[in-house]
Amino acid sequence: MTDRFRLTLGQLNATLGDIEGNLAKARAAWEAGREAGADLVALPEMFATGYQLQDLVMKPAFHRDAMRRIEDFARTLADGPPLTIGGPWAEGGALFNAYWLLRDGRVAGRVLKHELPNYTVFDERRHYTPGPPGEPFDLGPLRVGTPICEDAWYPTVAARMDAAGAGLLLVANGSPYDRGKWTVRLNRMRARVTETELPLVYLNLVGGQDDQVFDGGSFVLNRDGGVALRLPHFEEAVEHVDFRRTPNGWVAAEGPCAPRPDAAEMDYHAMVLALRDYLAKSGIERVLLGLSGGVDSALVAAVATDAVGPDRVRGVRLPSRYSSEGSLRDAEAVARALGCRLDTIPIEGPHAAVSEALAPFFAGTEPGVAEENVQSRLRGLLLMALSNKTGEMLLTTGNKSEMAVGYATIYGDMAGGYNPLKDLYKTRVFAACRWRNAHHRPWMKGPPGEVIPPRVIDKPPSAELRPDQRDEDTLPPYPVLDSILEILVEGDGSVEDCLAVGHDRATVKKVEALLYGAEWKRFQSAPGARLTRRAFWLDRRYPIVNRWRDPG
Repeated sequence: MTDRFRLTLGQLNATLGDIEGNLAKARAAWEAGREAGADLVALPEMFATGYQLQDLVMKPAFHRDAMRRIEDFARTLADGPPLTIGGPWAEGGALFNAYWLLRDGRVAGRVLKHELPNYTVFDERRHYTPGPPGEPFDLGPLRVGTPICEDAWYPTVAARMDAAGAGLLLVANGSPYDRGKWTVRLNRMRARVTETELPLVYLNLVGGQDDQVFDGGSFVLNRDGGVALRLPHFEEAVEHVDFRRTPNGWVAAEGPCAPRPDAAEMDYHAMVLALRDYLAKSGIERVLLGLSGGVDSALVAAVATDAVGPDRVRGVRLPSRYSSEGSLRDAEAVARALGCRLDTIPIEGPHAAVSEALAPFFAGTEPGVAEENVQSRLRGLLLMALSNKTGEMLLTTGNKSEMAVGYATIYGDMAGGYNPLKDLYKTRVFAACRWRNAHHRPWMKGPPGEVIPPRVIDKPPSAELRPDQRDEDTLPPYPVLDSILEILVEGDGSVEDCLAVGHDRATVKKVEALLYGAEWKRFQSAPGARLTRRAFWLDRRYPIVNRWRDPG
């Protein structure tokens, strides 16, 4: 019997709905495997269609088209190794998340996902029927068990495949990034290895899809739980791994182990890739943003420049009577350091015209938020006009702290098509700026060095909508605010939980009121890169109208 089994792993970036393009990528990986003498070429979960499909997968015309294309694709693979690939399968009135085996020019088998996740961003019980725990695929000298993503987070499916004679577990995944996720995956997979005493391959998607980012980071574990191979995060890779038969079972040969970045780099890379793919997969080439001279817009400009290059990023200053000379200089310094275009459109004239039109209706009242928001909405109007005229997508620049408490103007600074910082708290914004100034990577299209002047990071945050305005006039200091939000949002904690770590009750209740009161704004906000397990949208689905408040 053959004592070697070569597996080719395709950690690739699928485009949702581009079935032809995804299968072309699968074909290229298959050809690389054929050239390398592979016994099997493997692609991730739902690679044929892209992932997550949401309700699109339930459209009969869509899943029938996907199935037909996969079957046609199988016929083109007759003269090389078998290939496994994720895609939908409909049968008997039920729809399944399936992993297809294509061999000898035909569909040779399918395994159907058994454990359907229904938490955080996942809603698979809405879309699919659970399949029965599948049997391993017979592939020459080796029986390969193929738990599909969530199937490997619990013992049942892997144990059944082990009992059915699997010599290797190949786990096909569409696992989106969140901070710290890789360690969780590794520990879960090590548990399956310990239980089954089988080597395990964890093959993950890579690429951005709306708010979610699939970070790759695929790996191979041997029977002792040791990592034999690790692919890079957030980057495509095709790699071959050899397994050899020993008296104690199959063992993976040591292969390349890509470095595992720290959390700051992972978050930054996720924001860059999410924006890059959101634009490329939507057919958008250029972006613009309001460049105020503040830290948030500076970081968005850096992310955008690293995503698409400085020649495709336009910053726009929109000064009012309250804009400081320092902020205008800071915006210019950021644009110069990044190498992107900077234009200036003063809003004083439009502001005066709007103020005059509203004067009869505002007469006898004290100036306040309504007057301040006129400025923000004028900026949004002008930026959207530029976006409509040029085809450059407008990026919004609000961070998670602001989105949480509604410290943003609907139809003003919230106007735009994408928000790279939507899941990044303000305190992490400062840290991300410092990280970017100190690091440069090959995947960045922006220049190396200090691209965000330290004074932009260090100055007190201000919306500059009235004289001498500071964010802390309205909000608690950001370290305090973010600590409370970490408890209420990330931990779904209570007022009492906040008090237990030393926060003032009045401050906590104020933040809680702002958090619930801003739900309607978040409902209308632009999508943004998901970095945590409690990002605003699919992770945290709260009602807009809600009069309950924590009595604690």
